[in-house]
Amino acid sequence: MTLYTVLIQNRVAATNSDYLNRSAIAGSSVNLDNGNVFRLDSQSTTTGQTEVWDVSATGSGLGDLWMAYSPEIVTVVSGTKKYRGIDPDPQDFYNVGALVFDAYKPQKGDIITMTAEAFTGTAASAYANSGSSVYTLHWAATQASGALSYRYLATTYISRADGAIDDQRVTAYKLECINN
Repeated sequence: MTLYTVLIQNRVAATNSDYLNRSAIAGSSVNLDNGNVFRLDSQSTTTGQTEVWDVSATGSGLGDLWMAYSPEIVTVVSGTKKYRGIDPDPQDFYNVGALVFDAYKPQKGDIITMTAEAFTGTAASAYANSGSSVYTLHWAATQASGALSYRYLATTYISRADGAIDDQRVTAYKLECINN
């Protein structure tokens, strides 16, 4: 079974700033984890969604990005029907394509914690940077110039309720935003 990213906003500027939060929508074939990064360059032209912003991949612009962050209420899709809230495991949650979700704009100094699914590359390198045409962050030894970059702070864990008789801990990484 695929596990998805769990994101905890430890301390972020968007908590108290409406202009750093937006409603976004991706294409029907684009499912996004919390913690995925993207551009929000234009508002939707779909009737009834004029306050919603269209997601586009990072492309050549690696800075000025937004990050998916919605409450982890799992959506189960069965044919054309969608059911929410029947699965308590936050690692089963992702933002379903073509459904509106929440996004925030990372700011210098923000501190977040994310599970390993949010990254590519060698875990817990010095930095996690945005990459070209991908939604995930990439571990790197150096900060990428002009990109959304996080500095690695610590390896920690997130507890999750999965119903198993075990420690229910998932490895996670605490990061500080140093550039967007």
